[in-house]
Amino acid sequence: MAWGFGGVGSVAVALLARAGWRVAAVTGRREEAEYLKDLGAGEIIDRAELSEPGKPLQSQRFAAGVDTVGSVTLANVLSQVQFDGAVAACGNAQGMDLPASVAPFILRGVSLLGVEAVRPRLALRREAWARLARDLDKDALARMSETIPFAQALERARQIVDGKVRGRLVVEIG
Repeated sequence: MAWGFGGVGSVAVALLARAGWRVAAVTGRREEAEYLKDLGAGEIIDRAELSEPGKPLQSQRFAAGVDTVGSVTLANVLSQVQFDGAVAACGNAQGMDLPASVAPFILRGVSLLGVEAVRPRLALRREAWARLARDLDKDALARMSETIPFAQALERARQIVDGKVRGRLVVEIG
């Protein structure tokens, strides 16, 4: 399971699909379904399914997950992960809180992995960039990327917050 149409979600979908995983992409924009399927998603899930509080343990639906949203959505994903699964949390678009139970951790052995990208060790950063260069399909990266001039950065940032941008924006400086 990976969140959909933003930069991190798009890259996650493409990488997981290329690695052979069956990917379920979550999005609130059904019109992006073909974009996500083109990146490798085999299933599209409406974000409304995960956005409201749920039970501490739900049906096992995902082997693993990449969550860019946090809060209630992350709690629901954790409660739906299979035995010995893991979720990488790397965002907080829905909130910084985690209204969850310990049940997925102690009854299913689910792992929650925090992704800290601000100051990782240089060796770890080099390994990550090498893996991206090797594992991320260049055509998929091109399809999910848009280059914009620096002068548009503020307006496009507002559009990101409003959920009106898909994929990655690369800001060209000078």
